[in-house]
Amino acid sequence: MLTFLASILFLIVGYITYGKVVERIFGADDSRETPAYAKHDGFDYSPMSWWKGSLIQLLNIAGLGPIFGAIMGALYGPIAFVWIVLGSIFAGAVHDYFAGMMSLRHNGEQYPALVGKYLGKYAQSSINIVSIALMVLVAAAFTAGPAELIAQLTPLTFTVAIILVFVYLLVAAVLPINKIIGKVYPVFGGILIFMALAIGFGMLFLFEHPIPNLTFASMHPGELPVWPLMMVTISCGAISGFHSTQSPILARTIKKESEGRKVFYGAMIGEGVIALVWAAAGMTFFGNTGGLQEAITAGGAAGVVNEISQTTLGTLGGILAILGVIILPITTGDTALRSSRMMLGDVLRQTTKKSFNGRKAKLFLIIPVALPAFLLSQIDYSFLWRYVGWTNQLVATVMLWTGAMYLLKQAKFHWICSVPATFMTGVVSTYIFYAPEGFGLDYGLSMILGSIIWLAVISWFAWQVYQEKRQDYPAVARSNAN
Repeated sequence: MLTFLASILFLIVGYITYGKVVERIFGADDSRETPAYAKHDGFDYSPMSWWKGSLIQLLNIAGLGPIFGAIMGALYGPIAFVWIVLGSIFAGAVHDYFAGMMSLRHNGEQYPALVGKYLGKYAQSSINIVSIALMVLVAAAFTAGPAELIAQLTPLTFTVAIILVFVYLLVAAVLPINKIIGKVYPVFGGILIFMALAIGFGMLFLFEHPIPNLTFASMHPGELPVWPLMMVTISCGAISGFHSTQSPILARTIKKESEGRKVFYGAMIGEGVIALVWAAAGMTFFGNTGGLQEAITAGGAAGVVNEISQTTLGTLGGILAILGVIILPITTGDTALRSSRMMLGDVLRQTTKKSFNGRKAKLFLIIPVALPAFLLSQIDYSFLWRYVGWTNQLVATVMLWTGAMYLLKQAKFHWICSVPATFMTGVVSTYIFYAPEGFGLDYGLSMILGSIIWLAVISWFAWQVYQEKRQDYPAVARSNAN
């Protein structure tokens, strides 16, 4: 129990202290006019209070990610607590803050446009494809999951349930942000928080087994290689590239720059707390990781959530579990379609030099991303989710390098982005060679190949640092001479 409670405390302290460090280095300035006012259109650009923005951001970036991912990550034992804490404070929250604040500083631009400005047009072209593909995969996965449960609980067939869910996704993705998202989603964000608090209370006072502590014996449980699998499995509970596609949605609603730490950095810390609770619940409720594995095999992560909720909170828990497993992924699915519509609009605007801001244009833009998402939603959810994982972390890695280049060009302390970017580069490079959905190679060989890519990327960034310093040297020399 001490490891769990200490982890919660570290996350809170991390927000209070390191969050301020990140904000100071970025240079939040309330004298600047934000896009919510400068480009106000009553649709995507619309001022919103920071507390609403924080709850919407939490719901958008979370959904079932910190619940399902944390439950799967609990199979690694208490070492998962360490990654959730360190990942959230030093990687995930930094990633989310820079994704949101850089978008805010660039008139609400989407993630691929930011990549293009700081990593070049070739990187932007590649990440346009990867990020839109990620949005389509997320929308598909978060349509199939709730549709399956609706079909189980109602007389509706799976096909009818998918159609109903998808119709809602389309409507929410093309309506002004203050019509549904701004009014209803803060309530759903409250449900997400209440679920975590209720389960946390149950662990402390109702569960039969104690919350396990981190020991040397539990650092590497069973035959599971912690590196790099755990970092991709837990994903949303520590760092997630999906967040970089969602943060610009809220960047267009922030009233002043100082609210960015609450909305972006704070929401990720909140997601880390939720992930800690569900990871601990997975380890504790079933007594050991073997029991958790059996429960996941029998009913999936959704079945684990349902069993823990109903046992802990009775009828109320069952209702919350159903609400969570149905509503939360749907809300993530519609914002995924919304952000993919924005990204596609940016691509077409850059290539055609025409505006796509009208209502008809927005409806037109949603079709190319909605159709493949609908078709993919017919595929097994677990199969889709495997491909979401690596793509998600690849996007996160690129965003961190984008933040590092932004700080480098601003002559600011780039290490707050470049160090976690370096770490995540190693994760995604090794994972794609080792994972079954990747090349499925031997673990040792995967480590070698991943290290080669890692060294290449580090060498590239070292060259960028050298180039920036060389460009700055004449100006510094002139200044010293004067």
